Amino acid sequence: MRQWYRFWTGSNPIAKQAVSQLEPAAIGQQLVAQIPWGHNFVIISKIKEPGEALFYVQQTIQNNWSRAVLTHHIESRLYQREGKAVTNFKATLPAPQSDLAEQILKDPYNFDFLVLRKKHDEKELEEALIDHVTRFLLELGAGFSYVGRQYRLEVGGDEFFIDLLFYHTRLHCFIVIELKAVKFKPEFAGKLNFFFYRS
Repeated sequence: MRQWYRFWTGSNPIAKQAVSQLEPAAIGQQLVAQIPWGHNFVIISKIKEPGEALFYVQQTIQNNWSRAVLTHHIESRLYQREGKAVTNFKATLPAPQSDLAEQILKDPYNFDFLVLRKKHDEKELEEALIDHVTRFLLELGAGFSYVGRQYRLEVGGDEFFIDLLFYHTRLHCFIVIELKAVKFKPEFAGKLNFFFYRS
């Protein structure tokens, strides 16, 4: 308890500012009342920066994370990865959607739970992700719903297949994942644009 109190009320101005962002109620009532003590203990024992700790407190409250899920996200450094992917969302989407779309992407994604050959192909990657779909969805983040793999589209009598298709419940849109096991090539973006304009 002393460690927890010192963490959130120490002389660090960032900690005091972070705590003040939670709500005007007392510190102890806010943190302990909104997340279980075990979650608090995980946060203060694994994190040193109050801003990062506040991020995990807010995410736990917002997403109703279990202690195991919280621990997984801390150990996979979600705070450092979330919202870091390079995108063109600000230029192509209106403000609320662009901000939310940017928040759901990470750079890099952590797929350490997969066991793949060093020289794996796209089919092997896809099968491994589907075999571990629960952990894959956990890594993607809250709001993703799995729709299917090799999802068939018919355009002008021709068939096209989306490697993995998800629906995002907060963005209210489909998320297309096109898997590639090689270095990025510009034509890959063209294929994704094709799916975008056909949906």
